Amino acid sequence: MNNSGKVPTDGGQSLGQNPFGALSAAGLPAASKASVPANAGNVVHASTGSSRAQPNKNRGRVDIKRSTAGRGGKTVTLVTGFVGIGLPEKESLCKKMRSACGCGGTVKDGDIEIQGDQREKIAAILSEAGFRPVFAGG
Repeated sequence: MNNSGKVPTDGGQSLGQNPFGALSAAGLPAASKASVPANAGNVVHASTGSSRAQPNKNRGRVDIKRSTAGRGGKTVTLVTGFVGIGLPEKESLCKKMRSACGCGGTVKDGDIEIQGDQREKIAAILSEAGFRPVFAGG
């Protein structure tokens, strides 16, 4: 039952030539332990909670402002100047700030708005996340 032009798939015939058969380990450089990062085995996602990787300590400057403009006299704390982070990370930072301050807040136009004058608590959260918070304005 050998049809001409078809390759058998029963595994009876091996490849005629192995392209890697001629390579030998003698001509290749030895793997060094320095090529593996020191913390490669210790990186665990923060969601598991067992171990946390060190956050990047230089994620940029962010400004923390207190503002009442256009809000009927209500004070809000604005966090502006984020560079290089997306909307999901801003929303997770906003959620941490809201829970730490015990108040409401939102992400609007790329900035985080937290209700009330919460600058000190927000600065601590941003420092922990690797940002460099700077108090701007009055």
